[in-house]
Amino acid sequence: MSRATFPALFIPQNDNGVRNEKELEAEGESHRGRDAEKKREGMESPFKADILRGKVGLITGGGSGIGFELSTQFGKHGASVAIMGRRKSVLDAAVSSLRSLGIQAVGFEGDVRKPEDARRVVESTFQHFGRIDILVNAAAGNFLASPEDLSPNGFRTVMDIDAVGTFTMCHAALKYLMKGGLGRGSSEGGGSIINISATLHYTAAWYQIHVSAAKAAVDALARNLALEWGTDYDIRVNGIAPGPIADTPGMSKLAPDEINSKARDYMPLFKLGEKWDIAMAALYLVSDAGKFVNGTMIPVDGGLWLSKPRHLQKDAVRQLSRAVEKRSRDKPVGVPSSKL
Repeated sequence: MSRATFPALFIPQNDNGVRNEKELEAEGESHRGRDAEKKREGMESPFKADILRGKVGLITGGGSGIGFELSTQFGKHGASVAIMGRRKSVLDAAVSSLRSLGIQAVGFEGDVRKPEDARRVVESTFQHFGRIDILVNAAAGNFLASPEDLSPNGFRTVMDIDAVGTFTMCHAALKYLMKGGLGRGSSEGGGSIINISATLHYTAAWYQIHVSAAKAAVDALARNLALEWGTDYDIRVNGIAPGPIADTPGMSKLAPDEINSKARDYMPLFKLGEKWDIAMAALYLVSDAGKFVNGTMIPVDGGLWLSKPRHLQKDAVRQLSRAVEKRSRDKPVGVPSSKL
């Protein structure tokens, strides 16, 4: 796909149009150089290594992408972690990797859309670790589609995974997260919930009507639960809205190999986010550093949501979507079981 067809998702414009490509290229090269130097130096956590000592986190979608990074960083900061997903091979590999770092980790197969799976995984986590302090709802579905090309089943599937799945997991975990709940001491407060959301619905987004609707629902869930469960059960509920994050399944779908190399040129900070960035925001929210933060959605997108996306021709989107779907179905694992 040519650079000319790229702008729909990532090229911002103002009332005067898109910035000159030569200016973008020059500025982008400068920022990329600084980014590469920073990455070579490594990124160290600003939090103490024991900030989550004694806590137990359950992360849906925790076997890959952002969810796996959250699992890793929670574990590195003292927490025990349980990860939930639908693919046993992915879970096994993730748990093995976490344990190799000295992290107490366990994986459970399950589908967040199914209440019986949610209850089983939550109960298994409690039986394994004796408590649950943190729930992260990171399981999600995404793909590019115009409204007329999107089937009702495709729309429903994303709503079920993102919105219904989030509520289902929260509902199953309530009795463990609430103040005075199972496994919690009499003097302990309630736990913490983080929903991984998006910024797509803050304005509107091309070819993302299904995800925009689902994430709007996820944010509404967070605010309402923060109000009611914060009051009744001392549970804090917040959200994190990532932007384009490098080396994630979502990025491979929304900006795959054909265009990924140019994506950072159109970011306000001239770089893609890192999974580490999302994990640091999550550590803040679930630790005592964020003990008075409740009902808040934190965008971690480099300011991209402030930009105005340009239109991308639908034929280009269809071509891109077919290429992404073909690569996904050619993989030995991770083939979607439901037709979108």
